Amino acid sequence: MQDALLALQKYWTDRGCTVAQPFNTEVGAGTANPATALRVLGPEPWRVGYVEPSVRPDDARYGENPNRLQTHTQFQVILKPDPGNPQELYLSSLEALGIDVRAHDVRFVEDNWASPALGAWGLGWEVWLDGLEISQFTYFQQAGGITLDPVSVEITYGVERIMMALQGVSHFKEITYAPDISYGELFGQSEYEMSRYYLDDADIDVNRRLFENYAAESERMIAARLPLPAYQYVLKCSHVFNVLDARGAVSTTERARTFATMRTLTRQAARLWAERRAEQGHPLGVVTPPPPAQLPAELPGVDGTATLLFEIGVEELPHGEVTRGAQAVAESLAQKLGATRLDHGAMTVHATPRRIVLIVDAVRSTEPDTERTVRGPRVAAAFDAEGRPTNAALGFARSQGVAVESLARVWKFGAEHVSAVRTELGRPAVTVLGEVLGAVVSEMRADKNMRWRDAGLSYSRPVRWLVALLGETVVPVAVSSLTSGQRTRVLRTAPEPEVDVPSADGYPAFLASYGIVLDAAARRRAIVEDATALVAGVDATLDVEGESALLDEVANLVERPQVILGSFDERYLDLPEQVLTTVMRKHQRYLPVRGDGGLLPHFVVVANGPCDSELVLAGNESVLRARYEDAAFFWRADQKSAPEEHRARLEKLTFEERLGSMADRADRIAEAATELADLSGLGGVGRATLNRAGRLAKFDLATSMVIELSSLAGTMAREYALRAGETPEVAQALSEMEQPYGTGDRLPSSVPGALLALSDRFDLLVGLFSVGASPTGSSDPFGLRRAGGGIVRILRAFPQLAPVRLDIGLAAAARQVRAHGVEVPETALADALEFTVLRYERQLLDAGHEYRLVRAVLPLAHAPATADAALAELERRSGDEEFIALAAALQRVRRIVERGTAPHYDPDVPAGAVELALREAVHKAAVRLDAGRPADLAEFIDAARPLTGPVNAFFDEVTVMADDLKLREARLGLLATINELADGVLDWRAL
Repeated sequence: MQDALLALQKYWTDRGCTVAQPFNTEVGAGTANPATALRVLGPEPWRVGYVEPSVRPDDARYGENPNRLQTHTQFQVILKPDPGNPQELYLSSLEALGIDVRAHDVRFVEDNWASPALGAWGLGWEVWLDGLEISQFTYFQQAGGITLDPVSVEITYGVERIMMALQGVSHFKEITYAPDISYGELFGQSEYEMSRYYLDDADIDVNRRLFENYAAESERMIAARLPLPAYQYVLKCSHVFNVLDARGAVSTTERARTFATMRTLTRQAARLWAERRAEQGHPLGVVTPPPPAQLPAELPGVDGTATLLFEIGVEELPHGEVTRGAQAVAESLAQKLGATRLDHGAMTVHATPRRIVLIVDAVRSTEPDTERTVRGPRVAAAFDAEGRPTNAALGFARSQGVAVESLARVWKFGAEHVSAVRTELGRPAVTVLGEVLGAVVSEMRADKNMRWRDAGLSYSRPVRWLVALLGETVVPVAVSSLTSGQRTRVLRTAPEPEVDVPSADGYPAFLASYGIVLDAAARRRAIVEDATALVAGVDATLDVEGESALLDEVANLVERPQVILGSFDERYLDLPEQVLTTVMRKHQRYLPVRGDGGLLPHFVVVANGPCDSELVLAGNESVLRARYEDAAFFWRADQKSAPEEHRARLEKLTFEERLGSMADRADRIAEAATELADLSGLGGVGRATLNRAGRLAKFDLATSMVIELSSLAGTMAREYALRAGETPEVAQALSEMEQPYGTGDRLPSSVPGALLALSDRFDLLVGLFSVGASPTGSSDPFGLRRAGGGIVRILRAFPQLAPVRLDIGLAAAARQVRAHGVEVPETALADALEFTVLRYERQLLDAGHEYRLVRAVLPLAHAPATADAALAELERRSGDEEFIALAAALQRVRRIVERGTAPHYDPDVPAGAVELALREAVHKAAVRLDAGRPADLAEFIDAARPLTGPVNAFFDEVTVMADDLKLREARLGLLATINELADGVLDWRAL
């Protein structure tokens, strides 16, 4: 291992990096060393590499866990500014370590890093070696609350992981550190003793006093304008906090307070550092941005029609952005070409993680010429009384380049104007396309955008090359510092990673000759076909439909899929199936393999490009074995504590700073669920189940398994509850309270589970809307849209819970939130209600229901099952002439009656036969409806149908707005009574 550290040090010093030293106080990562955290600030260039022992007390395992250490070794590299080819530099560094990148499967997998407490974030990747994360690769965007310019590239090597993979060992203790000495022999005692200290022996009171003292000293150093010692004491605060956290001694309020302290001190130290460097005149100099790209003085021409190829080359995109970005770029190009006169044929778009490719057929060589009529001054102003042209006419003719005698006349806005007809020559296609394609690139945006050294561009990941060809002719495109050409990049492991593209024609086939499958659907088909054939060899199947989302993701993580079948020890099948499949899918992107009896001890991994299959398989099997060992460790450890003990530990888990701990939230959920159960009439065994599950609500969030694999919340509650002796009904309710996880996911099947799930989501909405954390735009960090949609789906699926209306459920949650000392403004409740109703509306529209019918039932949306029944009745009666006539009659009433008109009339006011007939019909309908408010729309229609004729006759033969005030008021009151009968049944105006 020491040779590997020396090799990395030499590699990066040979490329201009300074060798720094590990920092002289504990840090949780190399990022925290001032050589990174402070040096990335400001405009000075900085290249550095250093070893950093990274101390994380919460990862202490007494040296027993093969993959977790309280102190692990990182090698940290900072490249400021971005050199333009950092990925290639990184891959070469792996070769310097003895890793054959052509034999192994090296992958850049999306990872977005953020530390809100420190005001720092960046975008980049985890780097995988045969499925093992060995490095973090990040473009820093902000540090210490300061936006970085220039952007720095951070590369962090996990040295122990790399060495375990290279040396083929399964425990960190077995790593050969130096000749004749193992890692365990060198650091094993330290791992045990420091684990003892962090987990068992650290004095809580002493460490609390240390935190306060360190924070005070940091503040004093900031006042003294000494940023380095100020920041050093922030690091000491951070380590002491981590010690207290590992000891389980940090409460919710204390966590919030200490994070706020460290955040404030870090930002103050960062700003002070930047100021001090500026005061010194930036001793290391200032980074100069790259010069803007220039177009050639003369543009090439083309004849006839030709195919346009435009490729935007990027560093590995997140899998979701591959599809979304391709669609957005295609729409942008179509819109921009549509604004020109350049004729063209069909457009297709393809994308892989490293390229977005647009192909446009039959592009004409030039735009057609066109004539344009330009309107000038009025004729009265253009000619004098004798018909001679005035200065206005002469000036207009001169500006249009025509003789005054050739001016024509046009009428516009009721006046006659002089006009000129101008011929606009069509521009060459190369000119048009150069402008259009440059605009497409400069306007590219993703859900999360970053900057790199190209200051004029911002996108999900850096854009590194452009290919623009019209037939065989290069279309010059200049955007920021990028220029187009005909050189593309193929697989990084190819003998020639960069190749020239001879022509736009046949580009997919050209890439295929280099092993790249350009079409995402084709990549997905290849994965399915190859995987199906492989698993058939072990008498197994692949659940293509069930794994559809994972297949879509995997297809967008590779350019050339290479499918490999792996296996794992059957003893791990003793773990719950969802634990095994969650590890496969979410952590490793492996496809589970099933047989007739369920999950089999096999998996499918999809590598990228040609590789040594046996080597890659061994690596992935080792990674999965380590993951399952962790899971087995958590599984055993969690069952040593009863659910009640885990539930008590929720006090230490923060939900939201202003809303208390997860224990507070679980208490609110249980109390509100009890109130909802009273409304729904739940009793007997169901009520006992609800009460017991409520007392244990969310307990699994404190278990090691769920802390590590958060998507198993609910699943592990069921598994642990059953093994702790709880009834199957209680275990089921604990699991179901987390359902549905998302759109289309399974719903609760029991009433106790449904009530807990509703209470959970009502609490989430009320609490977060009350503290101003409602969704904005595409940002929804707490999943409130998912929560609102889940409430609606549950209530639609449980008509027996009709008394649990949206407004009532939100009010019940609000009472609990207020009881915990949080103010719940009425406006927040109203906003949460409107937000949830919108989720219901969106579900109906997404299901294809007609817009006007959906709008009509929205007044009933507070009880979604009731609204569903009304919608079904509306759709059933869409061709019913009697219903259409009734709706039209009710509309006539609503149009004439103003809001606020009292719904009563004086029967002693004289009335003719038509008016008396309407009074009689209204009375009969009111009697039927008052006898028992209609349970559904059908009952209302049956009761109100007799009103249609009398209402129409009344409007046809009676003057409603009579001059006699009493008569007018009586007639409006009669119509208002009809309105009142129909109120709350539908929004009749929508029909």
